[in-house]
Amino acid sequence: MSGLFPAFLKLAGRPVLVVGGGPVAASKLDSLLAAHAAVTVVAPEVHPEFVRAPVRILRRGFAVSDVDGVFLVIAAATPEVNREVAVAAEMRAVFVNAVDDPQNASLYLGGVVRRGGVTLAVSTDGQTPALAGLLREALEAVLPDEIGSWVETARRVRALQKAEGLPMSQRRPRLLAALNELYSARGFELSA
Repeated sequence: MSGLFPAFLKLAGRPVLVVGGGPVAASKLDSLLAAHAAVTVVAPEVHPEFVRAPVRILRRGFAVSDVDGVFLVIAAATPEVNREVAVAAEMRAVFVNAVDDPQNASLYLGGVVRRGGVTLAVSTDGQTPALAGLLREALEAVLPDEIGSWVETARRVRALQKAEGLPMSQRRPRLLAALNELYSARGFELSA
């Protein structure tokens, strides 16, 4: 048992601090911007990707006060700096993802697949990020291309079920039946 609580964060408009300006830190940028986070980067030197992005850049070393008022921290610096970041974040009850540095992390980011309104995330509890990446690739390979139509069907069915006041215990079987209608013409059937 890992003792981890999986979650998806709403970061839109929330301040997120990235400590470190190299390629590893830059690899987190697309996901943060896609989540509409308000990103500040603190590093003496920054990867060109940060310069082109709509982020605030502080070209200097990390200061403990940088963690004040942020919602989340991504630490992608040296182990010594990551440790300092982790201590500052812990004192302020702020989660920190220390990239490839699990002992200084209170949050692990997993391998993520996004398709058609579905997001899947895989974690190895921060122990083997490469394995999480391989598992992500495997899930991406088997996730149906038409998953977006599943989401649209599920959204429509959910609205009807809520309007009818259908109890939660009866919702999944009806959703499964609706999804099977998508495939009946092709000779496929989903099972619970």
